[in-house]
Amino acid sequence: QVQLVESGGGLVQPGGSLRLSCAASGSIFSINVMGWYRQAPGKQRELVAAITSPGNTNYADSVKGRFAISRDNAKNTVYLQMNSLKPEDTAVYYCNAEGYRGSSLINRKSFSSWGQGTQVTVSS
Repeated sequence: QVQLVESGGGLVQPGGSLRLSCAASGSIFSINVMGWYRQAPGKQRELVAAITSPGNTNYADSVKGRFAISRDNAKNTVYLQMNSLKPEDTAVYYCNAEGYRGSSLINRKSFSSWGQGTQVTVSS
């Protein structure tokens, strides 16, 4: 199995910063994309940012210019640097990774894994 472990969530005041980390482990052949999603109470889960292994990125309009996603392919880890945080950023943030697991091109299988979620609360 492929497991994702998230860290870095917490309580921060408006205008503050926070950095989330997510490390993937297991029998990983390759990871095509890693991303961050969030879900606030009463709302559906939404994509915050995503990044491919080559480094292409995509951001939600609401966070563009404030958040930055990056990755360390050697460590199968993705980061989300969150700056100028607003109360509306409050949500549970989930890490996702999609790719292939296995030991070779012949026996590889696709996977999509989710982290357990980490709470980010922006409040004074």
